[in-house]
Amino acid sequence: MFEEIESAALQLSRGDRARLTERLLASLDEDPAIEQAWEAEIARRVRAYRTGEMKTYSFEEVDAIVEGMLGSAEGES
Repeated sequence: MFEEIESAALQLSRGDRARLTERLLASLDEDPAIEQAWEAEIARRVRAYRTGEMKTYSFEEVDAIVEGMLGSAEGES
């Protein structure tokens, strides 16, 4: 049975295989305690964002930080 499913999955387009992979991986992580913890963390972050407790960065700031990090990493090699 596994071989039949595998063969059918390999016939899917690249995008469909990616979606199938995501769903299969997600099915391995179904733990109510973990889901509950993530929901609480998401709620905490949204609350922090809305109240201004969380520092936010513009795209330009993040882009400059990443460019700086990449530039530093290239200089190390």
